[in-house]
Amino acid sequence: MENWKDKVALVTGAASGIGLATARAFAEAGASVALADWDEKAVQHAAAQLAAEGYNTLAIVCDVSDDEQVEAMIQKTVAAFGRLDAAFNNAGVQNELVGAADQTRADFDRVTGINLRGVWSCMKFELQHMRQQGSGAIVNCSSIGGILGGAERGTYHAAKHGVIGLTKSAALEYASQGIRINTVCPGLIHTAMADKMIAGGQKEALDAMLQAVPVGRLGRPDEIASTVVFLCSDAASLIVGHTLVVDGGYSIQ
Repeated sequence: MENWKDKVALVTGAASGIGLATARAFAEAGASVALADWDEKAVQHAAAQLAAEGYNTLAIVCDVSDDEQVEAMIQKTVAAFGRLDAAFNNAGVQNELVGAADQTRADFDRVTGINLRGVWSCMKFELQHMRQQGSGAIVNCSSIGGILGGAERGTYHAAKHGVIGLTKSAALEYASQGIRINTVCPGLIHTAMADKMIAGGQKEALDAMLQAVPVGRLGRPDEIASTVVFLCSDAASLIVGHTLVVDGGYSIQ
């Protein structure tokens, strides 16, 4: 693994799941890490836990659907660590599970505000700093929902499709300025979101989806984390505007 000493990473949705695993992976590689999340108590706990293990961290409370909070998040990161080398725009939510005819405008606005506009906003302010710096790498979190359809999940899938389009377009704009932007598409990963599906009576639906995963299991958050750190590293220096699917083979059937 590349040595990230003297480098700085920012992760949104970092209080748990894939975000926390990625913050840990960057920290273990040697980076200073800003952990951002809307849940103040959870993100402070996550950052403190890593700091207790000897890693250099910063907890930031941020609702990515609020541009002012996102801009402040970047400013706090740079003020604390002096630069920004890598960013993982991971924060996201699921939509209410209803058919297209019954989806509400409020839920559409909530989901797209976080999953799509939030990624747009984070990338916007990250890029403003990185272009001054003349370097950087961004990974935006889409999903297998960004390349497939899903009954009762239209709003979520629409937002995740949009993330891929945003990424490809921005990657074209900034590759010549030393900034690489890519997308990761996690498959079925064992996170709090999967646990909520089970608790919410969707265990059978989850089991049915798992039957279609060639590797026969849920992915682990650290498997996505290692992919993100790779995409941000010099080992991926020629990977630009790519959509990397990490799903155990689910989407190739």
